[in-house]
Amino acid sequence: MSIVTISRGSYSNGKQIAEKVASEMNYECISRDILLESSQELNIPEIKLIRALHDAPSILERFSHGKERYLCHIRKSLLQHLQKDNVVYHGLAGHFFLMNINHVFKVRITSDIQNRVKEETRRENISEEKALYTLKKDDEERRKWGLQVYGIDTWDSRLYDMVLHIGLLTVDDAVDIICHTVKKPIFRTTRESQKKIEDMFLSAKVHAALIDVLPTAIVEADNGIVTVGNSEISFYNNKNLLNQVISISEKVEGVTKVILSNFFDNNKRHDMINPFHNI
Repeated sequence: MSIVTISRGSYSNGKQIAEKVASEMNYECISRDILLESSQELNIPEIKLIRALHDAPSILERFSHGKERYLCHIRKSLLQHLQKDNVVYHGLAGHFFLMNINHVFKVRITSDIQNRVKEETRRENISEEKALYTLKKDDEERRKWGLQVYGIDTWDSRLYDMVLHIGLLTVDDAVDIICHTVKKPIFRTTRESQKKIEDMFLSAKVHAALIDVLPTAIVEADNGIVTVGNSEISFYNNKNLLNQVISISEKVEGVTKVILSNFFDNNKRHDMINPFHNI
């Protein structure tokens, strides 16, 4: 049991590979579902969110803390699916949220630019020159998206366990390689790695619940104990915010205890145990 994330560019065959791997492994294959769930929670029309994903992410700047809200809800939606394991996820930089989870096999798919140009020319009925320009622009915008929103360069091979180039390798070759590799013991789910996913999901749920009152919250979870950190507003000087954060966090399913933290003095952490925990 494991999780496969596939990062891909346009016309790289990544979607086709993801679907074939999922079919071969009898895994669930997800991508657009996450976008739909996030657009609903963000109250952003799906078409606008799609446009933001294909262009520079300036649309998020039109909303209060748009970037923070986007990351919060996309993370929650993704982790909700991945809790149950046996999933192939492609698109939207899923590997960004799962860097330290051992049972996640992170793959990047690339393809020859000549083949991509031919496919763009055929599908859009445009000249090769226009197709090349469009693809280069699309690649650059996707790279900008990763850098501006996630703070990562999606072209950096160090982010992945494997990079496969479709050229001499065919789609079926890539599927065979991925299916063979993901079965290795190193990518099997362990009790520890599953706990990490569950803790991350709980922290994501709490963050999503808090996003309107504390968009810059830093939330961590460990066996039901949730720590809410913040570096911009002092909980000590804002009792109303303190009470709001505690009340909202405690209502999230799975939370057993809330700890508030302020980060001041070179990020030294000052914890405040939930004063209502023993009442």
